[in-house]
Amino acid sequence: MTLRIEVVAIDTLMVRLFDSIDEAHMPWMLAASQRVRDAFGGALVELVPSYTTVMVQFDLFKCAPSQARALIHQALAGLAPDESTVGRRHEIPVWYHASVGPELPLLAERAGVAIEEVIRLHACREYQVFALGFAPGFAFMGLVDERLASPRLSTPRQRVAAGSVGIAERQTAAYPAVSPGGWNLVGRTPSRLFDRERDGFSLLQPGDRVQYVAVDHAEFLRLGGDDTPQEARP
Repeated sequence: MTLRIEVVAIDTLMVRLFDSIDEAHMPWMLAASQRVRDAFGGALVELVPSYTTVMVQFDLFKCAPSQARALIHQALAGLAPDESTVGRRHEIPVWYHASVGPELPLLAERAGVAIEEVIRLHACREYQVFALGFAPGFAFMGLVDERLASPRLSTPRQRVAAGSVGIAERQTAAYPAVSPGGWNLVGRTPSRLFDRERDGFSLLQPGDRVQYVAVDHAEFLRLGGDDTPQEARP
């Protein structure tokens, strides 16, 4: 770990701890986030953890930029992962089917395996939530099996159905609401990923772990899923 502090704005600093994305870094990121949050106290406006960085926005009336830098250095001195900051584990049901996951056949062809093997490879591992972004409740997770890694679509779709589960490079995510998007879609979940009535709004938070669980069509519908077919191409 190499600590670097970069200026984003007069009241915002970016704390960079690593230079590459790695699941093993997340416990360090969570520990750093908690230490910085505690150090700033009431002077903290917003804290956003991500893959390798923690963005810190502070109240200039309560903390000068030089003080903010000093607080960060003090907070992260002797940093080590803290088991008490481990996120929650979620099991998210997914109906894997070409009608809602039109890139399933493409991923199978690229990997040289059957569609059933693509499903198994995607659902057999636990994913780390690295960051939230793009849209409220959209959680960037990884890392998928290298055989499933695929570039984003050259032309994004104008409309991706809510709950759509996709892959981009070695990351995976589920769309919390209808939106444009260019990820390779492999299925759909009935889970409600963003809810204004939920504490924290987003079902998933950085540091959480996610296991996708394959369900059949009947179970998907029973759980409230929408099986309206997704367009095959943008």
